[in-house]
Amino acid sequence: MTDCQGKSSWPELVGEQGNVAEATIERENSLVDAIIVKEGSSVTTDFRCDRVWVWVDANGIVSIVPIIG
Repeated sequence: MTDCQGKSSWPELVGEQGNVAEATIERENSLVDAIIVKEGSSVTTDFRCDRVWVWVDANGIVSIVPIIG
């Protein structure tokens, strides 16, 4: 549970194209910036209410539930 505002997770987007997921997340919660990241990439570990990592596989398909953080 976080103090972040708006929708905070998108399990329904697993299996979607990354760019579709990015647009959906930003449409459903205008307070966040969705960032597409390829599996295996390094990302910062700080928690931010205005960011959602969109993890995609080699084919650009969302592989992990996108959540605020």
